[in-house]
Amino acid sequence: MSIPSSWYLVLSAVLFGIGALGLLVRRNVLVMFMCIELMLNAANLTFVTFSRTLGDIGGQADVFFVLVVAAAEVVVGLGIVVAIFRRRSTAVVDDLSSMKG
Repeated sequence: MSIPSSWYLVLSAVLFGIGALGLLVRRNVLVMFMCIELMLNAANLTFVTFSRTLGDIGGQADVFFVLVVAAAEVVVGLGIVVAIFRRRSTAVVDDLSSMKG
């Protein structure tokens, strides 16, 4: 029994929508990073679905590059968040606007 590709695409759209909604609604930087990761994983699911449907490995290679970019984003972003959290003891986005040079 095979699951149709459209189900994977619908799941990907729902995950992307949840991530986008969370990014717009939440103010905590860590939650915002998790929402961005959810959106990137939704894009990865779409790449893998089209790769499987078309029988091409190019989509899976794209997933590898997206995962590398996501890992770099997490390393840099969490480093900045930890530095800010040590200085201010909060990680709310509204407080970060006061750090403009």
